[in-house]
Amino acid sequence: MNPVRNISLHKLAVSAFVLFLGTTALAQTPDTTGIPPTVKQPELGPNDTIVVHAMIINNELVPSGFMDWCWIKAPYPKEKLRKRQEWTRLRNAIYVTYPYAKRAGAIMNDMNAKLANITDKEARKKYIKSREGELKKEFTKPLSDLSVYQGKVLMKLINRQTGNNCYEIIKEYKGGFTARCYQTVAFFFSSNLKQPYNAQGDEREMESIVLEMERMYRL
Repeated sequence: MNPVRNISLHKLAVSAFVLFLGTTALAQTPDTTGIPPTVKQPELGPNDTIVVHAMIINNELVPSGFMDWCWIKAPYPKEKLRKRQEWTRLRNAIYVTYPYAKRAGAIMNDMNAKLANITDKEARKKYIKSREGELKKEFTKPLSDLSVYQGKVLMKLINRQTGNNCYEIIKEYKGGFTARCYQTVAFFFSSNLKQPYNAQGDEREMESIVLEMERMYRL
């Protein structure tokens, strides 16, 4: 073997070994910059060559690290999923129908205030007919696009706005016979004109959604 080449390889091996020892020594020397003197320093061994992050816990340096975000998915319980779907359906229906209920309630409350001062039967009929045309003109088209479920929600909201269910309103304006006819029609659609509204009872969820809408849109 060439003596010169042999000496060169020997020098290279020695240099690499010295470099390794130097790196190990540096790795075992912790960076104490900014660490209070009262904090206990870790005792490094000969194999502690990997530099890691550390944080001070109970006045002692503790190795620490950062993990990537981990998303965990689990099947939604069937009962909770059903409840969530029902709530979403109710919320969507209220967002569609509440503006109509609020407007109709305002008109009917105004009508009731005016009718309280009209005692003549013919004059009352004439006034009701004129306001009925106003209601039909404003609401016939949009309300005809509602589903049966949305119609039920609308009737409850009208009760909320006026204090009377739809059966009582029709009976007051059009007479008991007409109210019974409409109630029969509603029955065939699995509905009821006598929709109640109890903000502290069965309609508690509806009330919370309505209040949410009023806060958001200042209705």
